[in-house]
Amino acid sequence: MEDAKIVALYWAREEAAIAESERKYGAYCYGIAQRVLANHEDTQETLDDTWLHAWNAIPPRKPPKLRPFFARLTRNLAINRWHRNTAEKRGAGMTLALEELPDLVSKGDEPQGEVERKELEETIRKFLSDCTKTQRDVFLRRYFFFESTEEIAARYAMRESNVLNLLSRTRKKLKEHLRKEGYLP
Repeated sequence: MEDAKIVALYWAREEAAIAESERKYGAYCYGIAQRVLANHEDTQETLDDTWLHAWNAIPPRKPPKLRPFFARLTRNLAINRWHRNTAEKRGAGMTLALEELPDLVSKGDEPQGEVERKELEETIRKFLSDCTKTQRDVFLRRYFFFESTEEIAARYAMRESNVLNLLSRTRKKLKEHLRKEGYLP
């Protein structure tokens, strides 16, 4: 079913919207949550939360493309669940990916203002739009979808060392970009 028809089902408050969303995007969202949580039960609960949050968000929102909408919902919910589950112990996949960005991610628990967060998102989005397609895709696969460097290398027919070098160069460029924009000292 097309995204527009699924969105129309949400707007009509038809429960079939959830079933169609799960049928079309369930495996995709499962992969996102599983990479963060590495636990089937937590991943399933996160997917259930994804569909509930979508139900509550549509309407009033009308996402033009459901794939990135569901990806972001699932990712954020999985990260929140991961934080709850790992207050003392740390999981490998997401922790390793975020440890690669030590100067670029917030270390404190202080909430940033919504405006400041959106400005930072836009700055990073602009930076990524100026990158090559491969740089952007590899960066997003690693730091948004939390794929391992081995998975990325296989996906793009690259050696893992090339992926690591590409990520390192992109992080350095991002750090410099954020410094120029006033986000880093």
